[in-house]
Amino acid sequence: MGLLVNGEWKDQWYDTSKDGRFQRSESAFRNWVTADGEAGESGQGGFKAESGRYHLYVSLACPWAHRTLILRQLKGLAEHISVSVVHPHMLENGWQFGGDFDTPDDLPLGDTLFGSDYMHQIYTRAMPDYSGRVTVPVLWDKHRNTIVSNESSEIIRMFNSAFNAVTGNNADFYPEPLRQQVDELNERVYHNVNNGVYKAGFATTQSAYEEGVMPLFETLDWLEERLQNNGPYLLGAEQTEADWRLFTTLYRFDPVYVGHFKCNLKRIADYPALSAYMQRLLAEPGVAETCDLGHIKEHYYYSHTSINPYRIVPLGPA
Repeated sequence: MGLLVNGEWKDQWYDTSKDGRFQRSESAFRNWVTADGEAGESGQGGFKAESGRYHLYVSLACPWAHRTLILRQLKGLAEHISVSVVHPHMLENGWQFGGDFDTPDDLPLGDTLFGSDYMHQIYTRAMPDYSGRVTVPVLWDKHRNTIVSNESSEIIRMFNSAFNAVTGNNADFYPEPLRQQVDELNERVYHNVNNGVYKAGFATTQSAYEEGVMPLFETLDWLEERLQNNGPYLLGAEQTEADWRLFTTLYRFDPVYVGHFKCNLKRIADYPALSAYMQRLLAEPGVAETCDLGHIKEHYYYSHTSINPYRIVPLGPA
């Protein structure tokens, strides 16, 4: 893990200097693709939804990138938005494209646009003096040769509605009547679950770890009860983006977060409603093709040497 400083790569870990707490950086590129190219939710536009114009850089291991792959499938965008997959090892040069690792045929390993060696080269291609973290996902505009966005929550909103006229797919995972409830769910799940596992896993003091892990399991308990009483989805009968934002963390929980990040008060397998819910989402057409436990386990256990210095990748869970 590292970052760019004025366009120059520095091998530097996250700053957890404040009482051992993990600090997540804000995304830097926040433009929007819209149906007509006019301003989007952030007030920035100029990127029109067109078939073949955009390219998505992802890691199959990363839960944030995984969201975008899922919406790409659910919204029928696979034939309209191409993809490059980084290698699961994220080492001294950050996300890399080199090496050899199995991926599905339609999700090629390597930078198929520019033949780059590292993801940070994509960032400096868009902004030569960029300073900040180099993360995935990244949505790239082939026409203007720049990054549209590296914020997963906004990319999935673009995928949800901007390309409807291109695909004819009008499925809506952020429906107007439910937006306030979706936003409220997203807020709690993001802080306590999606990012909560990282707060626990990357903590460098006991107190910081407990500050991350306790709200995580309080929220999982709350979600379990919510699904038992109001399922099959978080907002009842209608599937929304809140479900998919939670799913990518649940899918990684037992294989990685329980052991590697010390989130071991319970497993998702110990939550009957959450387990059934996760399997229900996994069974949605096209979703399983975006899920790769090989990449997930290899990335976390191999890349985080501060947590797992011998890089031993466990065989389980069965």
